[in-house]
Amino acid sequence: MPKSRGRAKRTSTPPPELGPKPVAVSPTWWAPVMVGLMLIGLLWVVIFYITAEQYPIPALGRWNLGIGFALMLAGFGMTTRWR
Repeated sequence: MPKSRGRAKRTSTPPPELGPKPVAVSPTWWAPVMVGLMLIGLLWVVIFYITAEQYPIPALGRWNLGIGFALMLAGFGMTTRWR
């Protein structure tokens, strides 16, 4: 039986040496905006309850809660990207 020819082996090259990755730093405005959104959302909800649903925007009614929680969630969402 005839013998098949073998494949030519490729020479392996080692991967390039990688140095330590530079640490990404958040912009200086990131943390104040993050904390500000969480505090504004909290104040929005607290004012809504303290004033017996009259403020901050009376025409929105209970949607004021949604606005307050959306502001807080936006702030908490920013915490996941903070470096």
